[in-house]
Amino acid sequence: MTQTISLDAVPRPAGGYFFEDYAVGRRFHHATPRTLTDGDSSLYIGLTGARHPVHCSEPLAREMGHRARPLDDLLVFNVAFGKTVPDVSYNAIANLGYADVRFLAPVYGADTLSCESAVLGLKENSDGRSGVVYVRSRAFNQDRVEVLAWTRWVMVARRHARSDDRALAPVIPAIAGHVEPSSYVVPAFLRPAALQPRHTGGALFWEDYTPGEAIRHPGGMTIEESDHMTATRLYQNTARIHFDAFLARGNAFGKRLVYGGHVISLCRALSYDGLENAFAIAAIHGGRHANPCFAGDTICCRHTVLAREKIPGREDVGALRLRMIGAKNVDLAKLPELAPGEKNEAVVLDLDYSVLIPRRQKP
Repeated sequence: MTQTISLDAVPRPAGGYFFEDYAVGRRFHHATPRTLTDGDSSLYIGLTGARHPVHCSEPLAREMGHRARPLDDLLVFNVAFGKTVPDVSYNAIANLGYADVRFLAPVYGADTLSCESAVLGLKENSDGRSGVVYVRSRAFNQDRVEVLAWTRWVMVARRHARSDDRALAPVIPAIAGHVEPSSYVVPAFLRPAALQPRHTGGALFWEDYTPGEAIRHPGGMTIEESDHMTATRLYQNTARIHFDAFLARGNAFGKRLVYGGHVISLCRALSYDGLENAFAIAAIHGGRHANPCFAGDTICCRHTVLAREKIPGREDVGALRLRMIGAKNVDLAKLPELAPGEKNEAVVLDLDYSVLIPRRQKP
């Protein structure tokens, strides 16, 4: 039977939820709706260096059919994710992965986001001190239009270590391996042809990318303590592993971890050189934070083009399915090619996702 958690009926524990508090089917309506503004967009640019013109230029956004500049997809994702943290991952040890992330509608300044989540599965770890919680979360705007949906799994501490061998029977949900291109949401009003090289500085469109090709993005970005902490506050992500340096002294690393969603944002910003015309994220098929990231690490990024995807009913826009590898403190030229799931101590992010990009117009 589904149980909905409402603060009107069940106050959130002062110390947050622990693994033993979750049950499959439990639903959370997350507190603190958030009205996003142009100020949030500017701060996000300041923290990530994001340069996608549709998020920077009001005239271009209107040329492309938007009513105003849409907010960066990953700003929306990180803020929506932050709404879920007090109920899902306040006592997280690590956020482990994502799947079936769907970007369903543009979000603009003055839109208000609210979120809810349902527990899909649980798996207790063998040490009896933590377990993995699987959730499906959804974000809505003020008109109750669903703008984003995603599945994630997170390792959460137990309130009390289990003292016997009676572990819970695991419930591991079936998770889609990818999102079908037919499910990508491309607004009917969108005019991708308005995005021109004079706006982006890049002349490569959908037809110019070849499946199998690698793109090594030239820049790197060092994560400053103040930057990642400001970003985490911008997203209102209250997970103690990111905020509490005193508490973090007792973890395996002895310090705070950088929020993984911010690492995705940095890699997306770095990838602009080489993917200049990829103006929106259609879906994240799956991904994992392969190793932790800390203040002082320098992030670099490369992509492999997995496929060119056609959008049903559209000849003006296509999608590129990409594998994003984010690495730390390494020369990208010396990072070996990695099979799916293959581990490397320098790799902090391995993400399978699709972006929208204009197609060349026939004369």
